[in-house]
Amino acid sequence: MNPTFSPEVCPLCGQANQCAMEIARATGVSQGPCWCSQLSFEPELLARIPQAARGKSCVCAACAKAATEDAKATRI
Repeated sequence: MNPTFSPEVCPLCGQANQCAMEIARATGVSQGPCWCSQLSFEPELLARIPQAARGKSCVCAACAKAATEDAKATRI
């Protein structure tokens, strides 16, 4: 079975991702820079995104933060 991914939903947890670029596309209202443009995403996090969702769905801030905290904890 090949799940369908929505651009508004995190492909990892299923919660809203608050992607400013997607909000602007959907509403036609400029949103300014997205929260994600200020972050570096851990390679381990990006590897967890299902292939079918890559380039189609954004990871949410909670999943990005958790991955960063996990990576920091394993580096200590």
